[in-house]
Amino acid sequence: MKAKSNAFGPKLKELLQQVYPDLDADILSSQIIETFWPEGTHRRMRPRTNGNRLWSQRDAVLITYGNSLVDGAHKPLDVLHDFLLTRLKGVVNGVHILPFFPFTSDDGFAVTDYRKVDSNLGDWADIRRIGQEFHLMSDLVLNHVSSQGVWFNAYLQRQPPYDRFFFEADPSEDLSQVTRPRTTPLLKEVETSDGPRNVWCTFSHDQVDLDFRNPEVLLEILRIIRLHVDQGIRILRLDAVAFLWKVIGTNCIHLPQTHAIVQLLRHLLNYELEPVILLTETNVPKAENLSYFGKGNEAHVVYNFPLPPLILHAVLSGNTKYLTEWQRAMPPAPMGCAYLNFTASHDGIGMRPAEGVLPQPEIDRMIATVRETGGLVSMRALPDGGEAPYELNSSFFEATRRAFDGDESHHVARFICSQTIVMSMEGIPAFYIHSMLATPNDFEGVERRGMNRAINRHRWDYPKLKELLSDPETQHARVLKALSDRLRIRAQQPAFHPNATHFTLPLDHRIFGNWRQSLDRSQSIFSLHNVSPETVTVSTELMNLIEDESWVDLLSGEPFDPTRSSVTLAPYQCMWLTNRA
Repeated sequence: MKAKSNAFGPKLKELLQQVYPDLDADILSSQIIETFWPEGTHRRMRPRTNGNRLWSQRDAVLITYGNSLVDGAHKPLDVLHDFLLTRLKGVVNGVHILPFFPFTSDDGFAVTDYRKVDSNLGDWADIRRIGQEFHLMSDLVLNHVSSQGVWFNAYLQRQPPYDRFFFEADPSEDLSQVTRPRTTPLLKEVETSDGPRNVWCTFSHDQVDLDFRNPEVLLEILRIIRLHVDQGIRILRLDAVAFLWKVIGTNCIHLPQTHAIVQLLRHLLNYELEPVILLTETNVPKAENLSYFGKGNEAHVVYNFPLPPLILHAVLSGNTKYLTEWQRAMPPAPMGCAYLNFTASHDGIGMRPAEGVLPQPEIDRMIATVRETGGLVSMRALPDGGEAPYELNSSFFEATRRAFDGDESHHVARFICSQTIVMSMEGIPAFYIHSMLATPNDFEGVERRGMNRAINRHRWDYPKLKELLSDPETQHARVLKALSDRLRIRAQQPAFHPNATHFTLPLDHRIFGNWRQSLDRSQSIFSLHNVSPETVTVSTELMNLIEDESWVDLLSGEPFDPTRSSVTLAPYQCMWLTNRA
């Protein structure tokens, strides 16, 4: 045990040598410790060991902007707090408040000051108040900052230490292999006090990339993490982390130094007194995304990015073939790790994770169907100068409106089925506020703001929303009630623990089915989801329904005879058959 307690320093130095081989690891290690645990604070003597106690079946996350709900009279964070308490207490226990800092563009992801709460939303006291009742997630936008922020303005004036805070490159160098999520030029020429410079902008010219080759940048990010943890943040979302480290002549994504920095952050958090979860945001194909688990020594949680396009395809086509094939090949999360399952977020429905999973004709068909209901498509630049779809822009509710065959008659049922699939899978479920509220596409927002993503970032008038939710017949009330009811049921089932056994059942192509078993093996749940507009009967011979136990469908409350040879599901019906109700 003694050797283990002394492992902190050597491991920290080992990671620093991977990132900064030319610097003195002893000095830098001391700086990091003093930065992350300043005078008056201290760390754990022994690290948290990898296990499954950081989360449970009771965990579910709401994703929202701080001002997704407004009333014109109260601070938006107070309005959000009221909505959480009156509508979602006991439904979700985690809240991801998207960037709540002062910013200049990209709806918060061009941060001007990491230490302040946007005064238009509220203040740190409001953040802490929400964090006292819900597990709070914040965005660590660590790849880039606003071109109009204090740091970059100091850089333009060549003021230390900021004069070395931003990544520069020569336009004459070959940058053709750099992976781009946008179509804008990579470099931006700026005028500094000692002449023109070309700064690196992975996302937009208002978002200038930091240069982590300078350890002062890392130290500054650690100070920001310390502040957030002290303010009650318990989940840190590493935004755009894959692009963190750049080496000219490479694709500048997922480089070894990036992974080493994520490992360094995990190492520090393992010794932090408060339990803090690290979540990486890497909207890339499967193998690249899973690499951020490392060997159980990087992110605690990664987004399950293929789910949005695969679940959407399943419910639009009425066919689970590709969703089932993908899920069968998914490994269980390593010990101490979990997946974050979702279908919608503030961004669009990412299409890169569908590459190599959905055939191109199926992708084209899905894009065409979503466009028929008013959805938009954003593109990304390719190395050869061409473009490819990067994401579909639509609320997920509207994206499920019309099936491939043109049917719109089962819209609400089709959507609820898509969200129920998310609840049944290995991992922690997360739901965008506009999915919970069945929000339609915001076409006026797109026109007014001139950006595709505004279609899925509606700002609700809170009094109007409450009026709609008070009428049980509105689509908003129906969806919120159905999803809330199912999440409350889910929270009571040990077999839905994020690390509980998950086995994908080989059933009729119209049914997505899985078997979940609790960690102590006392509960089984067979989850069946009919993604088609047809009534489907499937054999129970592939389900181990032990005959001397009582079985019940958790969603309907009806008992189920385990000796039955088949089960029938109505269009878009879901069933959770369990031996422990």
